[in-house]
Amino acid sequence: MSTAVRGARRLDSGSRRAASAGRRVGQGSLTHPSRTGLLLVSPAVLFVGVFVLVPLVFALVISLTNWPLIGTVKFSGLKNYTAIVSDAAFAKSVLYTLLYTVIVTGPILVLGYALAVLVRRKRRGSTVLRTVFFLPFVVGLSTLSFVTVLEAQPDSGVINIVLRELGITGGTTAWLVDGPLATGLICVLVVWAVSGLTMMLLMAGMQAIPREYYESAELDGAGWWKQEREITIPILRRTIAMAVIISVIGSLLAFSQFYILTRGGPGTDTTTVVQYIYNRAFVQLQLGAATALSIVLVIVVGLVTAAQFRLLREKD
Repeated sequence: MSTAVRGARRLDSGSRRAASAGRRVGQGSLTHPSRTGLLLVSPAVLFVGVFVLVPLVFALVISLTNWPLIGTVKFSGLKNYTAIVSDAAFAKSVLYTLLYTVIVTGPILVLGYALAVLVRRKRRGSTVLRTVFFLPFVVGLSTLSFVTVLEAQPDSGVINIVLRELGITGGTTAWLVDGPLATGLICVLVVWAVSGLTMMLLMAGMQAIPREYYESAELDGAGWWKQEREITIPILRRTIAMAVIISVIGSLLAFSQFYILTRGGPGTDTTTVVQYIYNRAFVQLQLGAATALSIVLVIVVGLVTAAQFRLLREKD
């Protein structure tokens, strides 16, 4: 009996040693990064540190000073941040940017979804249509804005000529010197230019949905709209959320189209947040105040993005 017990103990001891060795090997390979892994990720870490963290820290330092573009730098503490509360011009630019965001976000999503439905199937000519619809986004808002400046001229622009021929206007409308008209023109331009990106995002998601889902729905007597409502939209919830978030962030950071078309005018009627910050930095030469405004804008955009992720995320 004692020999059997000793043999069992030796067997149990050997099993424990083997298990312990196995755990050590597993821990070394799974939970402890090797030198090779650290070497591979070090370029990305260095890139983030040099081009993200260092500029962010430097921006924080600038925001705590007066930092004129030309002149002596003086430490001002939180003065730049407290001044934001009483800055009526900044508040006006924020409200205008929010209004612009609300106006363009819905049409971009609706038009992008409609275009995606139109070109998602492999039909004759669908590739050409995808290219045509996506081309404005490839060309870019800056280029399209310069073209729009020419085509919106009161006497010679194509916009007025077409509207005059259709009998809608007299053909001499000054689009870019009136706040509401300029805003409307810019919104139409942005919706047309950006909807192609939304189309591509949604089309990629639609093409990944198995065809069997729609065939089963057709057998049950579901029409096109019911299939979209019960199959396509629920499955594309995350893709739609991503498209909306991209659109909202782009609208909150809008600058180039407003700067090229109106320079924020007439007066400050079409001045967005980013353009207001640009004016404080490079027109009024107040880099400290402009940097403080930029940091506040980054925080607000981050909070808005996080809120959208929370509201639009897919439910379990």
